[in-house]
Amino acid sequence: MEPEIQRQTPVTSPEKSPPGPDAAAVLPVDARPAPAAGTRKTLTLIPLIFLIYFEVAGGPYGEEPAVQAAGPLLALVGFLVFPFIWSIPEALVTAELSTALPGNGGFVLWAERAFGPLFGSLMGTWKFLSGVINVAAFPVLCIDYVKKLFPVFESGWPRNVAIAVSTLMLSFLNYTGLTIVGYTAVVLGIVSLMPFLVMSSIAIPKIRPHRWLSLGQKGVKKDWNLYFNTLFWNLNFWDNVSTMAGEVDRPQKTFPVALLVAVVFTCVAYLIPLFAVTGSVLVDQSQWETGFMADAAEIIAGKWLKVWLEIGAVLSAIGLFEAQLSSSAFQLLGMADLGMLPRVFAARSKWFDTPWLGILLSTAICLGFSYMNFTSIISSANFLYSLGMLLEFASFLWLRRKMPALKRPYRVPLSLPWLAVLSLVPCGFLVVIMVYATKVVYLVSGLMTVGGIGWFFLMRFCKSRKILKFSNGDIGEVHEED
Repeated sequence: MEPEIQRQTPVTSPEKSPPGPDAAAVLPVDARPAPAAGTRKTLTLIPLIFLIYFEVAGGPYGEEPAVQAAGPLLALVGFLVFPFIWSIPEALVTAELSTALPGNGGFVLWAERAFGPLFGSLMGTWKFLSGVINVAAFPVLCIDYVKKLFPVFESGWPRNVAIAVSTLMLSFLNYTGLTIVGYTAVVLGIVSLMPFLVMSSIAIPKIRPHRWLSLGQKGVKKDWNLYFNTLFWNLNFWDNVSTMAGEVDRPQKTFPVALLVAVVFTCVAYLIPLFAVTGSVLVDQSQWETGFMADAAEIIAGKWLKVWLEIGAVLSAIGLFEAQLSSSAFQLLGMADLGMLPRVFAARSKWFDTPWLGILLSTAICLGFSYMNFTSIISSANFLYSLGMLLEFASFLWLRRKMPALKRPYRVPLSLPWLAVLSLVPCGFLVVIMVYATKVVYLVSGLMTVGGIGWFFLMRFCKSRKILKFSNGDIGEVHEED
């Protein structure tokens, strides 16, 4: 069967039909995607909250290196303070722009509206590459936990087959639709957090509050690079869900509530186990590596809880894979709607209404990276993500200036100068991370960026010569009243 391609009626651009002199003062512009006939919004509030949760965290797995790097006190302070200087600004930007421009593509659409097609395409390149490379790590992580129970998967062809089969099975689940993926995320989120709640409850009588005040063992040097990177990557990617904004039921109301709940939920999910374990378990600081929470569970309650927590880690990795693969696939769909990719990328499955080509391409790239030693590639992907975030904050500020009349169902209650101040701290943090990158990261990231620019001009050439079919790029409908 031929895949169905969603088509939208061309509409008049605001630049082509300027409003009357008082129109903006009376009623702001309402830019939103024109819904295709028969399209049903599939993401409601609860599944959206858990999808955001899995885009960002997926549980307290991975927070341990903050203790190893700087000791219990600074780790706790970091997870208490960092959400205010990074997570909340990023979530606020996502809430405002996702409700003002609720179309698939998210941050690609924002950059395109702010600075034009080249920057929109470049944003798409940076975010897509960083996204799919990160997704490739999750099936590997699943097998790394499974091999603790079944050593046959430690190496060789059994491990390679297991990674390939798990990637394909998880991708097929993604293909079955956002409704199934969303409610699967709810179940995975609850089940994967249960062992941490049990561990934290059992740990209460063993907690010694003075341990929370420790700055680490004497003679152990602070590893600030590890500390800040641990905080950054455990509290990041709030904007990824924006690529599915066109699939959200009543996005103007749902997005702000979902982001608020997800921020609180994620931070609490990190802090409760961290307080419990740092207060009740006294071990050498060097043991606080990724995965130490499972060892702490055994110390606190026994082997049974360690196994349960490791099972939860596998479920968490599955949730992370599903959420981030969905974002990558719908990003390609949004870019096709904007005319940045051939129209075939907007094709949806007739059975499940999912962007099957985007899922297929993302899965193929994931499989390729799963078998590589891609430490430098992942560092480069993170560098590209940082570039994308700088462009995203710039787009947010410029759209406030460029399109003041744009209807924003949720609006960050600050004037433009104060929004610049709000963006300054996270942008400064991004610059610091990029300054400390290695030469290899600079080289790989530069090549990927040049490739992204070349891809934009290649697509432009194909469009001008009509070699491939493209959408007209008019996905926004403008409503004005005198």
